[in-house]
Order: sequence, then C-alpha cells, then structure tokens
Amino acid sequence: QVQLVESGGGLVQPGGSLRLSCAASGSIFSIDAMGWYRQAPEEQRDLVAVISSNGSTNYAGSVKGRFTISRDNAKNTVYLQMNSLKPEGTAVYYCNADVRTIVVPTIAFRYWGQGTQVTVTS
Repeated sequence: QVQLVESGGGLVQPGGSLRLSCAASGSIFSIDAMGWYRQAPEEQRDLVAVISSNGSTNYAGSVKGRFTISRDNAKNTVYLQMNSLKPEGTAVYYCNADVRTIVVPTIAFRYWGQGTQVTVTS
C-alpha cells in the first residue's frame, strides 16, 4: 500500500508564492515520474508539471517560468514552488507518483494524493 500526502496549500494574493509538498510512503521499491496536476471547479484535471526519476522536467505552458518542480528521492517527496501566482491558478492541486512497490517492483502503478486547495485572490 502506498500513500501520497500533500501539504502547503492555502490562500495567497495575486503575485504571491506558495510551496507545495507531497510525500509518498508505504511499500515503495522505487518511484519513476512524479507530477502535479490541478483542477478548478467544473474543469478537468490538467497537468501542471512533471519530473522524472533522473530530474528532467516538463511544465504546462501557463506556468512555465513561474513554477518549479523538484524532488528529494531520499524522502520520496516532490515539491512545487509556485511564484507570481495568478487568480486563474485557483484550484485543487493533486500530486501523483508512478510507484514500483516492494511486492511488484517490475510494474509502476500510479498513485494520487488527496489534493490541496490553492486560492489566489485579493
């Protein structure tokens, strides 16, 4: 069993910053890619950023240059530094991780966190 727990969401003014964290725990053998998605009310869940096991990154065009994804492999944790936040960034932010478990290390299964609310408003 694997759990992902996010933290760091909250209320921030436009132009402000937040740092999200997502820690994976459980029967983990290794983790491939880790990522962040967000879902605004009545919208689909969209990719924000993803980071591979070797550190290569990819960002949605709308956040490129403002958000930075990083990971600490020793802690099985992924971070999302969000700067210059805009009101349209208001959403529930979800992390995910492609995890190879101790029981089945040959296949990576995708796990999701419960989400953390980010609200950008003046």
